[in-house]
Amino acid sequence: MAWPIAEVARMSGVTARTLRHYDHTGLLPPAGTGANGHRYYEERQLLRLQQILVLRELGLGLAEIGRVLAAQVDELEALRGHHRRLLAERDRLDALAATVSRTIGELERSRKDGTAMVSINRPENLFEGIRPPQYLKSLRGFPELAAAIERHNAGLGEAEIEADQRERTAQMVRLAELLAAGEPAGADPVQAEIDRQHRALTRIRKVSAEEYRAIGRACVENEHWRAAYESIAPGLAAYQRDAIEAYAEARLG
Repeated sequence: MAWPIAEVARMSGVTARTLRHYDHTGLLPPAGTGANGHRYYEERQLLRLQQILVLRELGLGLAEIGRVLAAQVDELEALRGHHRRLLAERDRLDALAATVSRTIGELERSRKDGTAMVSINRPENLFEGIRPPQYLKSLRGFPELAAAIERHNAGLGEAEIEADQRERTAQMVRLAELLAAGEPAGADPVQAEIDRQHRALTRIRKVSAEEYRAIGRACVENEHWRAAYESIAPGLAAYQRDAIEAYAEARLG
């Protein structure tokens, strides 16, 4: 059985324009084209479209998806692999939801006790289920920086990489505490945190003022980064962006 492009778009939620783009790039050619010029898709193409959409949900870009699909030999085994990754992502989100729920409870208790700042009984609980921003995957707008970070990480052991990831998350939590305390983005304690971040970054590669500003904007504009910041505290992505802008203005010129 074959389905026209309009029906495939309806079933999948993908626009006909996107399906045509997938065809033009070779990612999803249709089974055939009718005399009227309309594309038609059969079961094999629907299965491939399902894989494309699953891989997109897992955070892969179209170029990466094309490489994954080109390397596949057995569709059933590929689907089993996607299923395992989806289950792992579900478990991660469950753990993250539990972490956020626990933190909300502790913050509510601290406020009832009249405590102005965040009070966490076990700080390590803040990090359960939190996967730091996937910098190499989400730094597509900064290819030179991504390459430098990749080279840097290649020289680190697993424990060192894990320590770096935890420190990045800890920085986000410290900023969230300053946000909750009402500190403006340009305040000295906030700028001290941004300076610590900037120095860590420049140990890997020198970053210009404009590039650092662009990184700040990406905290809001890049969906992976924004989700990571917002999982810590609502408004944190914009707070980080504004703090970087203030830092670049005051210290980088």
